[in-house]
Amino acid sequence: MSQQLEYVCDDSQEGQTLAACLRQLLPGRTWAQVRQLVSSRRVRLGKLPGLNICQDPARRMHAGEYLLVTEHSAPPLPKAGALVIRHMDSQVVVVEKPAGIPTVRHPAERGWKDGRKELVPCLDDLVLAQIRLQTGPGPRGPSGRLRIVHRIDKETSGLVVFARTVEAERSLGGQFRAHKVKRRYFAILVGRPENGIIRSFLVRDRGDGRRGSSIVAGVGKEAITHLEVIKRLGDGGPYQNNRFTLVCCRLETGKTHQIRIHTSELGHPVAGDPVYMQPMAAPLMIDNSGAPRLALHAAELGFEHPATGAYVSWEMPLPPDLARLVEALGKNQRGPGRQGVWQEKEEDEDEDPVA
Repeated sequence: MSQQLEYVCDDSQEGQTLAACLRQLLPGRTWAQVRQLVSSRRVRLGKLPGLNICQDPARRMHAGEYLLVTEHSAPPLPKAGALVIRHMDSQVVVVEKPAGIPTVRHPAERGWKDGRKELVPCLDDLVLAQIRLQTGPGPRGPSGRLRIVHRIDKETSGLVVFARTVEAERSLGGQFRAHKVKRRYFAILVGRPENGIIRSFLVRDRGDGRRGSSIVAGVGKEAITHLEVIKRLGDGGPYQNNRFTLVCCRLETGKTHQIRIHTSELGHPVAGDPVYMQPMAAPLMIDNSGAPRLALHAAELGFEHPATGAYVSWEMPLPPDLARLVEALGKNQRGPGRQGVWQEKEEDEDEDPVA
């Protein structure tokens, strides 16, 4: 992400509008020009490591906040009606989540007016709005809201399921807790990891305010990730920072940031990860992949249907931004291959790769 401006707001900016702060930091810009910066999705605000795109020029600044202005606009976010709903019935909705939006709205934001919510869209709001568009003004089936049973990171793309009834919520929640839900992710990792199983106990604070694995036996929640190499990427030269690997991660458990933590602690963080590229008491790991965002994608989701008990599953190919990254990093290179997961374009021009 190319940067035009990085700044930590001080006491003098406390209470200033974002537009006023930008005019102060970018001399010569007019009010119209700084508002254009904001509306074009080039401004991010917040506390490190998580920065959110801000499209509200009247938003008030706070001392200690991190302000980032990028050279290029972030991709546009979907609007209601533009999402891909893979399955919908009276009990569940399965949807393809685009990167860049949270799965659910933070409780503190639920009381916001609709206009402000539109500037900070969330997947659950967009899915519910799209269901209402599709069903029209007549009966809308069960429940006027969606029930959350799991979530994926804001910058992660992929498949998400929502429950539509109390019964479905209980059934799916029980399956997630019992680790009966099938979840496979694709990730582009820095370096050359090998196949294996990563097992550790995760804690909320590894010692520097970030999540990580405990160094004390028995402390934390057990997390298990199965890692399989799909394709080697990069120039294959002697330098770690020129080599990348497309992998499949199957979650045996599902803890917050599990894949990102496990792969980082393995020494092969997810490309484009702004948080876990920094190990504890070690130099910052180098990522020159050019990843447009966190290179992590929830590619498969399967569970027992709450009403019928039948096993149902869906797969979603890599979205265009990550597919382009794989192509750019791995031209003319082949990996160990995995039938049904990755197909080289030159071998089958009629079908898109499913990873």
